[in-house]
Amino acid sequence: MKYQNFNQEIIELVGGKENIQAVVHCMTRLRFTLKDRSKADTEGLKALDGVIDVVSNQVAYQIIVGTHVSEVHKELTTMLGINDDAPTQQPKAKKNFVKAALDVVSESMTPILEPIICAGLLAAVLSILSLTGLISPESSTYIILDTLRSAVFYFLPIFMAMSCAKRLGANPYLAVALAVTILSDSINGVSGLTMFGIPLPEITYSNSFVPILLAVWVMGYVTKFIKRIVPNSLQLFLTPLLVMLIMLPATLLVFGPIGFYLGEGIIGIFTWLLDTVGAWFVMMLYAALQPFLIMLGAGNFIMPVVASLIAANGFDPAFITACTISDIAVGGAMLGYFLRTRNNKQKQLFGTVTLSAILGITEPAIYGVFVKYRRPFVAVIIGGGLGGLFAGITGVKAYSVAWGLFGLPSYIGEGDFSNLWFMVASVIISFVGAAVAAFLLGVPAEEDDSQEENAKSNQESEGKINLRTIPLKSVVKGQLVQLSEVSDQAFSSGALGKGVGLIPEADDIFSPVDGEVTVVFPTKHAVGIKGKNNEEVLIHIGIDTVELDGMGFDIDVQAGDQVKVGQKIGTVDFKSIKEAGYDTTTIVVVTNTNDYLDVIPETNRTVCDSDLSMNIIFE
Repeated sequence: MKYQNFNQEIIELVGGKENIQAVVHCMTRLRFTLKDRSKADTEGLKALDGVIDVVSNQVAYQIIVGTHVSEVHKELTTMLGINDDAPTQQPKAKKNFVKAALDVVSESMTPILEPIICAGLLAAVLSILSLTGLISPESSTYIILDTLRSAVFYFLPIFMAMSCAKRLGANPYLAVALAVTILSDSINGVSGLTMFGIPLPEITYSNSFVPILLAVWVMGYVTKFIKRIVPNSLQLFLTPLLVMLIMLPATLLVFGPIGFYLGEGIIGIFTWLLDTVGAWFVMMLYAALQPFLIMLGAGNFIMPVVASLIAANGFDPAFITACTISDIAVGGAMLGYFLRTRNNKQKQLFGTVTLSAILGITEPAIYGVFVKYRRPFVAVIIGGGLGGLFAGITGVKAYSVAWGLFGLPSYIGEGDFSNLWFMVASVIISFVGAAVAAFLLGVPAEEDDSQEENAKSNQESEGKINLRTIPLKSVVKGQLVQLSEVSDQAFSSGALGKGVGLIPEADDIFSPVDGEVTVVFPTKHAVGIKGKNNEEVLIHIGIDTVELDGMGFDIDVQAGDQVKVGQKIGTVDFKSIKEAGYDTTTIVVVTNTNDYLDVIPETNRTVCDSDLSMNIIFE
């Protein structure tokens, strides 16, 4: 029992044996299901020698211990007396209905943001072309382009059906069939319809998301029930027919009316809030706090509300404006850090995430810098709050769903530029305010980092180190990003070793080194390889993909196999993983980084499997 004392301390600090309902593990962390999380001493666990970090979320209470987690887990379950026949299957966390609904909405919106953003930016381009007189609003060209913009929102139920079907256990094609049916001319917005003699209310399903979301949610349960009662030999013929015969009437009679009035109620609540409290307060609060929402994974939940507001009013009176102001404030905070720091490595990081934040992509800054330094949150609260307050007072409106610097033209009103100028002033206030605040707050631990960098530079200049390198190739074709930019704190902090992130553009996975496969996690989402120079490389495919239980992963090697650099070791269906709502970023780290002088990643760029991803430096 190598980890007996360590495990005994963990058991005591999580509240004792009686507080542990279940415990499983992934590649680096123990995932506890606790009966009462308030009994767990999180700070005590973080201070425990051998614990890298503790993460508590709706899925599980997670204690990150490193790549030897399987050994720790094996002894832990023995001490707990837990029958561990399936150690890799994650227990499903019990969620209340409201939390489950919020998760479904947020995760379902993520895959369909691209067409929504496209429509928003297209609206901005058309506004500019129309106001400058380059294209007449009555011309065929304008009408065709505007049709693309309007079609995205009109057919929102179809996008939502496809996006949430797999997440809710329904057949995506049957879900889309249901969506196109309720959008047909014979049903959508038609009055006087009856079904089985029951009058149907007049409902406009276009531009909505709640009715189809409720219908697909129930479709998942109906599908499972029918598959249990229909013989296997008749599944192909009877299951889709029975599902549709049940779901179409149920949607028109129940979920359609519920969803329609629920959607109207949501809009009414936000309209009341804006009318009574004021847009200035809503914008100020949301612009100041959006980074916290993104960090908690709730950044996309507001999108269905925004789509409904634009469909009902022709504009969004608060939220998209606040999103853009907050994003620009994040960029301002990173610029303040860029100007303040003297550390070259930090300058490179802050400069890179500054640009991405200004363009509307703030995750690299939030997960790579904000989580680590924390003070930027204060800077954004100051800058974003001031910008949001100004936008609210001046009544800025967003006429389409587009944020970031390139989304500003969408604030042009019909023949009126004043809305745009007020928005430009708002983002300037947020950017400057956050930059000044971040500069004054300073960069924590900067001096130590600078001293370490200078010492290393002096050592090299004096010729005291005769350097040799171990090159590591890319494991997948795609976009190489710095480890600090990935959205998993355990990896981005460098606690599990230095390395890189790769945003895949192909499905094949390759070995980065010559060596021996030491472990293939049963859910296939992670592979460990020990190179011929004793480098220990962990390939972690996707973030939180352990929850998929192997779905989409086809790994061709097993522990003990010898592999060559560039050898294909498996295939991953990244498209289905992304559609399921998971981040596909593939992380490659050298877990025994401390055994070497340094691990130096390549710069951000597009790489093929044969390209260099990082170098291990040793004497």
